[in-house]
Amino acid sequence: MPQLQRYVIPLACALLMLTGCNGEKHETTTQTQKLATVQVKIAPVSLDSAQGQIELLGTVEPVDKAVIAAKVTGTITKMPVRLGSTVKKGQLLVEISANEISAKLRQAQAQLEQAKRNLDRETRLLAKNASTPETVKSMQEGHRIAQAGYREAKTMAGYTSITAPFAGQITAKPVNAGDLASPGAPLLILENNRRLQVVTSVPEALVVNIHAGDKLTIRIPAADLVTTGTVAEVAPAADPASRTAPVKIDIASSPKLRSGQFARIALAGTSSQTLFIPAAAVFPFGQMERVFVARNSQAELRLVRVGMRRGEMVEILSGLDPDEQIVVANGTHLIDGQPLEITP
Repeated sequence: MPQLQRYVIPLACALLMLTGCNGEKHETTTQTQKLATVQVKIAPVSLDSAQGQIELLGTVEPVDKAVIAAKVTGTITKMPVRLGSTVKKGQLLVEISANEISAKLRQAQAQLEQAKRNLDRETRLLAKNASTPETVKSMQEGHRIAQAGYREAKTMAGYTSITAPFAGQITAKPVNAGDLASPGAPLLILENNRRLQVVTSVPEALVVNIHAGDKLTIRIPAADLVTTGTVAEVAPAADPASRTAPVKIDIASSPKLRSGQFARIALAGTSSQTLFIPAAAVFPFGQMERVFVARNSQAELRLVRVGMRRGEMVEILSGLDPDEQIVVANGTHLIDGQPLEITP
């Protein structure tokens, strides 16, 4: 009996293992048979040339920008504008009280009037032969000096009232009425927000290919705006520290645009051969994208990495090979290994 058990037990184990393997094979075959055949349309993976792009960073700035500063020392008595105010050309921005300048103006005016009286008196005396031509000439020179002094004092007095050099908007106002104004110290910043440009720094190797009048694509993320700008100015020399040259690009005004906004400028790069497929064939798959390749009348799942879009086509950076056939219709719910029926 023990000898019989020695042969029966291994035989039973072998039969159980064989039955299990057949069961798994039968289950897999049954699962494959359960996948319904799906009618799909396919398209080839095409190899085409793509123009590379180089992206530069820039800033939106106004074409007309003025830092309003005082030319004389004095107390600010009037500042009839606020931050964000829109002003017209010639409108009063700041008024400064400078008593010493007013006193010099009155003094220069008095000296001018006195020189005029002296000149008129000597001229009358010369007509009566009671004066000499040299005396009259001296009085004329004194009158001209007094006129120059009066014009200088009047010009200095004019610096106490500051007006807008152009129409625009007040974008900075670091001082207020009652503060002391000093020569050269900024009082206001005035910008013309109707004329805007993008300023960027272009590497010296690329700036040689940029010329005034060129059209460049510009994207301003904060304004959700993509526009085309015209190159207005290109610096003739590069900065030796950064090896870049400033370039100014005029753009059309928009209510969404503000001075200081971040901008991206696209420059054309070198062209290369790359793969393109219809964008309708690509589906999101977590942090990646997926497509289905039609191989031997079955769907084969591929994870791909996409690049730029060009119309209804999308660039494939990895995951596909040229001339492969990909599913472009009815591929949303496909499963890897699902049977396919190709339709025209």
